[in-house]
Amino acid sequence: MSTALFMNGVRRRIAFKHDATLIRRWMSVRPEEGVVSISRKKVTIQHLQHLRKIGQPITMLTAYDFPTGRACESHHIDITLVGDSLAQVCLGYDSTTRLSLDEMLHHTRAVARGSKAPLLVVDMPFGSYSPSTEDAVRNAVRLVRDGGAEGVKIEGGLEVVDVVRRLTSVGIPVMAHVGLLPQRHTILSGYKVQGRDAQSALSVLQSALALEDAGAFAIVLEAIPQALGTYITRRLRYAPTIGIGAGSQTNGQVLVWDDMMGTWHGHKAKFVRRFGDVKGEVDKGVKGYMQAVRDRSFPAPAESYDITPDEWNKFLSLVEGGVERTDA
Repeated sequence: MSTALFMNGVRRRIAFKHDATLIRRWMSVRPEEGVVSISRKKVTIQHLQHLRKIGQPITMLTAYDFPTGRACESHHIDITLVGDSLAQVCLGYDSTTRLSLDEMLHHTRAVARGSKAPLLVVDMPFGSYSPSTEDAVRNAVRLVRDGGAEGVKIEGGLEVVDVVRRLTSVGIPVMAHVGLLPQRHTILSGYKVQGRDAQSALSVLQSALALEDAGAFAIVLEAIPQALGTYITRRLRYAPTIGIGAGSQTNGQVLVWDDMMGTWHGHKAKFVRRFGDVKGEVDKGVKGYMQAVRDRSFPAPAESYDITPDEWNKFLSLVEGGVERTDA
């Protein structure tokens, strides 16, 4: 290769690197460099059962988009749940029953792009697993095949046992959900604690045992007395329990992202602990931005672009000469 050809190639590579640097430097919103990669071993159902066996609590958080999915990935959450709570906290609906399967699919895809190592479980929206088991299979397959889900979560007791059994028989892992069932808040006359009397506590226990027998790999226990949460956890043979308002002795815990981070403005349940104050930071940031815009301290000179005096003078000469008109 001649020296001239070699130098020409070097110049082209330098120019390309220069242009790429400018692109990275000046794009205000740009993709992250590289792709989301698994930084740890993939969480499997077998691994969750191992955590249950050794007594290490399982962590589960809801996620609704790429950033929250990525947070679950980055901070080594065990299970990422695309919860139907997105109906209220993200989409502004007054109930989870308003959420459609297509909306759930849209958000599941986004979370799946960010959450790789955690087991990805998705709530089946209200009405998507009834009136028939074939409807449930068809819709669950969409969540797995088109959304990237690795398991689905179904609310209900003895009445959904056949659905759980059918889904597991075709290879779709199911996380059951007993106790308070948010999708049925109307028939329950609100979001009320379940299992507070002996008969209803027995009903919750029987549902949990039957769902495990049907093949559920884990069971969410929501808003039940802590003594009942502990008892059910000890009675189950292999399925880990994930508590949300069921005491500290379940095999794991789950919270809604917006409850945990303090961004939800609605009712704060007794079992919610706010581990962050994102709302406070958002309020501070928005107010600071508005003030800086109004007093013209934003953008500062260091945040603005310049043109050399020579080029600016050339521009003024062109303008003064009338060259700026293009319709002559």
